[in-house]
Amino acid sequence: MSQVWVGDRLWPEDEARLSPFDHAVLTGDGVFETLKVNGGRPFAMRRHLERLTRSAAGLGLAVPHLDLVRGAADEVLAANGTTDGRLRITLTGGPAPLGSERGLAGPTLVVAAGPQTPWPATAAVGVCPWPRNDRGALVGLKTVSYAENVVALQWARERGADEAVFANLQGRLCEGTGTNVCVGTGGRLLTPPLSSGCLGGVTRQLLLELGVAEEADVAVSALADADEACLTSSTREIQPVGAVDGKALPAAPGPLTQKAADAFRALREKTDDP
Repeated sequence: MSQVWVGDRLWPEDEARLSPFDHAVLTGDGVFETLKVNGGRPFAMRRHLERLTRSAAGLGLAVPHLDLVRGAADEVLAANGTTDGRLRITLTGGPAPLGSERGLAGPTLVVAAGPQTPWPATAAVGVCPWPRNDRGALVGLKTVSYAENVVALQWARERGADEAVFANLQGRLCEGTGTNVCVGTGGRLLTPPLSSGCLGGVTRQLLLELGVAEEADVAVSALADADEACLTSSTREIQPVGAVDGKALPAAPGPLTQKAADAFRALREKTDDP
């Protein structure tokens, strides 16, 4: 039985309790981070905690001292004997009235670990019919308000795709339900800028810093017309895209995707907290 951190201590999974009046349950008021665990070590913890802090600030949530969060993560991984898998850190809005108003108790910290199902070697994606609102109040924040992503991913799965990709309100390429997207064209691996409304993914940012990808504002149609494409996320790392809306891309992985994957792998082997 797994051990889960809730509030200020570890609990056996069957004894862990979150208030039914927690604002995350009532309204989706909360933020989270998911980290890949290799050899018992979560990757890029500093960057994930920095983004957790930014997301919480965007919602107006107080963040516990980061040493507490790190300590909770270490205890969860040790208690569960997790060597390879995923670690999720969630900060909820805490107990609240039955409405949009936040309560006075403050946020609740939840940390859990679990296995990571291997991702397929390539992904088929579908461009979903609903645009991402690039002007919304939650743009750039990693919140637990994921219902839109759940619906879009289900839409994609019903059509034989592994991931759904959003355009934004301007018809520009934005992001996937849990991924950033890169398109390879003209010898360049391009990923939408943050102004597109996409989340600033940790893997995405590392590829930019490694110089194997660059930001560019592109039409969503560029994805199906690309020479190659890939999805990035903390658990997938770099996953080649094999088909878009049922149309096979010329290469999966293409040379730009392979170069990015090789550079990322070398970085991960060099340090677990870049």
